[in-house]
Amino acid sequence: MTNEQRLAIIARHIAAGVEISCVDGVIIDEHTTIGAGSVVYPGTMLRNCMVGSGVTLNHVQAQDCTIGDGCTLGPWVHLRPGTVLSENVRVGNFVEIKNTQVGCGTKISHLSYLGDATVGEQVNVGCGLAVANYGGQKGVKHRTVIENGAFIGCNNAIVAPVTIGENAYTAAGSTITENVPAGALAIARARQVTKLLFLKKK
Repeated sequence: MTNEQRLAIIARHIAAGVEISCVDGVIIDEHTTIGAGSVVYPGTMLRNCMVGSGVTLNHVQAQDCTIGDGCTLGPWVHLRPGTVLSENVRVGNFVEIKNTQVGCGTKISHLSYLGDATVGEQVNVGCGLAVANYGGQKGVKHRTVIENGAFIGCNNAIVAPVTIGENAYTAAGSTITENVPAGALAIARARQVTKLLFLKKK
């Protein structure tokens, strides 16, 4: 794509009601659609994406994705192929999502990776979630399911395949390897042991 072609595509989106106040560092390919009332900030690259209306994109790189109306993304978000965000999803700083469907109103605020997952509506994902989806064989990826209203604690690892039930909680610092029933609290971490050190006086 030449710079002239890039600017022409951006101009078409601006004419259709998309706000792009600074075109530097914005790349939108010809197969991407963006709804009216959306705002695109510098550092955004969109390839073969469907972006809804009223969406905010701040330093977002996305390919082969669908972003629903009213979503807010960024800064520093990477959406890989197969990602589908429903309406009013919030994806914050340094989040990577791949081949994952996310329900309405869910928040994935910062420093997380979700791959090969199905996430319900109104889910809160705490800082530092990592989904371990690799199945041990080439090309085998297991799926994670997080149902509506679940709350994922900070610094969690979820080892797929696993299902976290509706309105369930996982405690901060947990490694989740088994299904969590609806409404339950899962705590999966070693018990803290504190030992006093008696230092010799000089």
